[in-house]
Amino acid sequence: MLQKPSTIGELRASEYKVLSVKEEMRKNLINKIKNGETIFPRIIGYEETVIPQLENAIIAGHDITFIGERGQAKTRLIRSLINLMDEEIPIIKGSEINDNPYAPASKCRDIVKELGDDTEISWIKPEDRYGEKLATPDVSIADLIGEVDPIKVAEGRYLSDELTIHFGLIPRSNRGIFAINELPDLVEKVQVGLFNIMEEKDIQIKGYTVRLPLDLCIVATANPEDYTNRGRIITPLKDRFQAQIKTHYPKTQDDEISIMEQEARILHRDGYYVKVPKFIKQIIAEFTFQARSSHEINQRSGVSVRTTIANYETVMANAEKRAITMGEREVAPRITDFPAIIPSTAGKIELEYLGDDKSEVVVIENLMKRAIKVVFDSYFPSLDSFPELLESFEHGYVEVANTMPSEEYLAGVKEIRGLEKCINMLQIDKSPSQIASAVELILEGLHLSNKLNKETVKGKIIYK
Repeated sequence: MLQKPSTIGELRASEYKVLSVKEEMRKNLINKIKNGETIFPRIIGYEETVIPQLENAIIAGHDITFIGERGQAKTRLIRSLINLMDEEIPIIKGSEINDNPYAPASKCRDIVKELGDDTEISWIKPEDRYGEKLATPDVSIADLIGEVDPIKVAEGRYLSDELTIHFGLIPRSNRGIFAINELPDLVEKVQVGLFNIMEEKDIQIKGYTVRLPLDLCIVATANPEDYTNRGRIITPLKDRFQAQIKTHYPKTQDDEISIMEQEARILHRDGYYVKVPKFIKQIIAEFTFQARSSHEINQRSGVSVRTTIANYETVMANAEKRAITMGEREVAPRITDFPAIIPSTAGKIELEYLGDDKSEVVVIENLMKRAIKVVFDSYFPSLDSFPELLESFEHGYVEVANTMPSEEYLAGVKEIRGLEKCINMLQIDKSPSQIASAVELILEGLHLSNKLNKETVKGKIIYK
């Protein structure tokens, strides 16, 4: 392994070329495109919309704002940009602002002037060149840009001396990426303070003649301004971001499910086999789609993919709890597990004013019913599949319950004519837990199609 240069002289001898951060990102992006690499891993559903726009902005060397509702992977996109930076770059050793060895911007100039090519350098990784700040109304110019340090002044330095400055987050991200989340939440006075950084790429502290040319790629996120009443991006600052990219929620159920499977934390004990029927995942995803189109929910606030993920985790937890209680080794969620998602949904949606006749729980239950009906209809577009099954209910009934062992459902499959045929149409594994899940979907779907009556008695659901 070759030893890295440790002085400016050695760096020059190696013919190392220092690029600006935007040139560096552009170079690495182009190389990844040529090599057919995945540029933004773990980003699903943006392949034909957001990512092409982002690639164009990087190649053009633009600063970027991402505009979109909560839970649209804006922060993840920003953080993935560090994958477009070199593995290491050299800075003057001890520099607070990652000074370029060939063109130092801070007082490191004096060190280079004194030591010349013998000036020591160090190497930093991409994560050391990335800065991020969640904007809140109490964030100040001093936090982002810097402030005169009174202790250093008291030590005898002049106010105009750069060494009196305590640098903020932005200068410390020099030669890297700086991200501001929820930019409209910055008070307008602080947004004005960003003008110079965005256009001239330098800073001024307290009006003193300290000027530091910075090499930055600045990226910000914001909710749509019609929703964010707390503030706005002032027009002159917005104009300084050359690219504004709008994000969106998954456009297809498959994308929603893929994100859910990727992000969900399914914690289960050793010895338990977890198998989730496809239709259960579809219902969870469809529930979120229904919420995003419901007039009862504030659509300006949005319904995040986090809702889908949390609901999936909750349904799985309820199913696992049943398996543990029943002494079963296979875990598969059922329709009777879905009431458990009320707490995991309630904190993630904002309701429009509904009056006293409708509660949050009622809205969630209605969304649940619509989601189940949509998925049921996708598997059984015609109720002609159920003549024998419906005849079986003319003089009988079926009981199901969240606490009923899976094996008890198998007896019903044998006794009820036509039920097995319908189960086969769901293309599940023929294990007891999977069959129990399928039986509950079919019965609830028939009830929602007005073919069966349903009542709850002592914790058990009776279909007849």
